[in-house]
Amino acid sequence: MTDRSDSLSNKKNALRDKLRFRCKHFAANLDPMARFAAFRSLPAPLADLTAAARCTAAYIAWRDEPDILPMLTGVQMLALPHHAGRVDTMSFRHWRPGDALERGPWGTEQPAETGESVVPDLIFCPLLGFDRAGGRLGQGGGHYDRYFAAHPGIPRIGIAWSVQEVDTVPTEPTDARLDAILTEQEFIVTGDRL
Repeated sequence: MTDRSDSLSNKKNALRDKLRFRCKHFAANLDPMARFAAFRSLPAPLADLTAAARCTAAYIAWRDEPDILPMLTGVQMLALPHHAGRVDTMSFRHWRPGDALERGPWGTEQPAETGESVVPDLIFCPLLGFDRAGGRLGQGGGHYDRYFAAHPGIPRIGIAWSVQEVDTVPTEPTDARLDAILTEQEFIVTGDRL
């Protein structure tokens, strides 16, 4: 007999496979002008949040993830995720466009080990799937969920292509909900923290 956690894990992994496929084909067939125009400016509520934030966390797009760095050119301080090794924890390091990046242990680009460690005031995070209740399905490592649990007061905005929306993301108690999601089509507020 399979226990509930194995069943939920299997559901999440099956959904990840489906969404990776969907995202890959959406991004591959996206009109070049539409890709260029996507995520180039912040909607007014997010522009206000980033203007008030001392430090805004983002990410370097990996595979078919949306590139959000162009819409964050005016932030006071930018931070990117950093992994010290193939460990459960993740931190954020200060980074400026043009600063060198290195390949992290999970294959993503990240600031150098010598970069200043910071705690951001606002986090823009990538995802594989989302629902309109703020459910977020990530790559499966739990790094963002653990960071969110350790820093529950930081607003978190998921970034996704619209095709990554699902009716319901299977969740467990350790899965942190998003405050909002930004896609190339809309800005969705999912909670009452914004």
